[in-house]
This record gives sequence, structure tokens and C-alpha cells, in this order.
Amino acid sequence: MTTVKNATYHNNKGDLFSSFDVNDFDIPKGRDEVWRFVPLRRLRGLHDGTFAPVEAPDVRFDIPETADGVTTEALPVGDPRLGRAGAPVDRVSAQAWSAMKGGQLLKFAKNTVNTDAVTVTVTGRGDDVTTFGALVIEVEEGAEAVVNLHFVGSGTHADNHEYLIGDNARLTVVIHEDWNDDAVHLASERAVLGRDSVFRHNVACFGGGVVRLVPQVKFTAPGGDAELLGVYFADTGQFFEQRLLVDHAVPNCRSNVLYKGALQGDASSTLPEARTAWVGDVLIRSNAQGTDTYETNRNLVLTDGARADAVPNLEIETGEITGAGHAATVGRFDDEQLFYLCSRGISAEQARRLIVRGFFSEVINRIPIPAVREELEHRVAAELEGTQL
Repeated sequence: MTTVKNATYHNNKGDLFSSFDVNDFDIPKGRDEVWRFVPLRRLRGLHDGTFAPVEAPDVRFDIPETADGVTTEALPVGDPRLGRAGAPVDRVSAQAWSAMKGGQLLKFAKNTVNTDAVTVTVTGRGDDVTTFGALVIEVEEGAEAVVNLHFVGSGTHADNHEYLIGDNARLTVVIHEDWNDDAVHLASERAVLGRDSVFRHNVACFGGGVVRLVPQVKFTAPGGDAELLGVYFADTGQFFEQRLLVDHAVPNCRSNVLYKGALQGDASSTLPEARTAWVGDVLIRSNAQGTDTYETNRNLVLTDGARADAVPNLEIETGEITGAGHAATVGRFDDEQLFYLCSRGISAEQARRLIVRGFFSEVINRIPIPAVREELEHRVAAELEGTQL
């Protein structure tokens, strides 16, 4: 089978052109399907090669004292341990591979159990440089690991994340986009799951001017279990996109996707409107009997000057499955919830704040790192301060 160049969908949503060479991709245009929501002019040249001079990213590993069998290593360009999860399917991801100065490997040894999170902090280098990176997280057979991937500061950054999860292994990752509001970050993430492995992917996106995350999950053997959760809160001038692909290519695997977002804007501001886009693709191939999958995206538009796009896609090539479904909503407050709280003596303003916090709690409470849960609850409360709901 020959796929079509530049990540144009061919045959099904899982058959995409891929390459490590940026020159194999045309420069994205606004009408291209996979870029149609993205404000290309705000990418600082990441998509067309006009970016600022390149420096190596500032990456720090914080490994807890309780760690067992955890190793880190800087990998040079061309190291065979890079790229094992697959080649990029878009130009910016390929640009990161072509222009990066090296990558990082975080490895958890076979049959080790690490329930305390290893924190990986990426700090922006500033506005006048560009950074490209690659991070490989490898969890060997029978191992269990938790990783907190934290992005902070200002800068222009594009990277590739690989999650290699061995048979009977378990990996929980928390992606915390905590950039300053002027940062630009585009990331492609590829997870490869072994037999009876478990993958928990959690995203919290509150910071950054433009943030685009493209996670992809591929099952390679039966029994895999993947859950992708996300929360995001966009203000005036912020654009967040989540574009997912869960590829069920083998029998008897499970996936669940749940993302929730809120937006608040200022219609009178000279900054761009608050904008989010969520595209969730789930593919069940013809030989993926027994698949059980569901994906949900919910969005609250809190004020004028904000726009959310939600596009769930479910492609099924076999009817011999346990279950499959999807749902997406974009709207304002639930009038019944608001009426109930007001009838109990709570002011309308306070009731709306309670509804927003409860809206996010369903996802935040499932994040396994207590410090991150607490921080995100505070971030939601801070976002709501001073907002006329």
C-alpha cells in the first residue's frame, strides 16, 4: 500500500505518510486538513523553516530518592534508540527531528516499580532562539512508572515524545503545559503498547500562546489498555489544539478518551480571540476484534470572544467489537445546574464558578500526582478570578 504525501489521509486515518526528513513535507497551508485550525502566522517559522537560530533545549530530570532501576542518558543525533515509535507525520515534527541537536532517554528497568513521579522539566530559552528536542520514555517488561513532564518559561519549542511500553508494563504520564503566555510549543507524541500493557496519558494545558499536542497510540499486541485525559483553559490571545489518534490494530484492546476545556475571552481586546480545537480520531482496523473504545470532548464557552471546535471521528472496519462510541459538546452553562444551586441560596456568580470547578474535577481528580492535582485546582480558581460569568 502506498500512502499519500504530507499526511493526507489515505484508505483510513491510520495510514499516513511519515518521514524523518523535513524536506519530504510541503509547507503547510491554512486549508490543509490537519492544519486548518492552527494560526500558522503565530508559529514563529516552525512550519516553514524561518525560525530563529537553534539552541539545545534546557531539560532537567528530577529523580526521586525512592527510584529503582531508573536511568537517563543524552542521545546523539542518529542514535538507533531514537525514532523507534515511528516517523513524524507532519512537517513541524519532522523539522524537530531534522534540526535537533540530540535527544534524551528516560528508562525504567524490567520488573521495577516506581510509583513516585520522575519529573522532566523543559524550560524555554527565550524569544530570540528556537529549541528542538526528542524524549524517549522506555518502560521495560513488567515495570511500572510515573512521569511528570513540565513545560515552563518563554520560548519557541517543538519536540517529539516517544513512549515505549513493554509487555505487562504500566506507564502514567502527566503533560503540564505551564508556559508563560507568550510561548509557542508544538509536540508530537507516539505511544507503542505491548501485550497487556497499560498507558495513562494526562494533559493539563493552561499556559502558552500557541500550544499544539498530537498524541498517537498504537497497540501492537492484545490486552493493551490506554486512557487519554485532558483539561485546558484558554484566555484571550491563547490557542490550544489537541489532535489525537488511537489506532486499534490488534484484537481485544481498550481505549478511553476524555478531554474537557473552558474558554474565556475579551471581545474588545486587540489580541486574538481565545480559541481551542480538539480533534479525536479512533480507528478500529479490520483485525481488531473485541475492541472497546469511547471518546468524549466537552467544552464550556464562558464569555464572548471565545471559540471552541470539537471534531470526534470514529472509523470502524469490523463489526466484531465490544463497544465503540464518541461524543462532543460546545456550550454554555447547564441551566438546570445553575437553577438548582441558586435555589439553595447561592448567588448566580458563585454558582457559575462552582459549576466550572466541578466540570474540571472529573478529570483532575484522576491525575495520580497529588501535587499536580492541587496545582491544577488552584489554576482553575485563578483563571476564574475577576471573570464576569
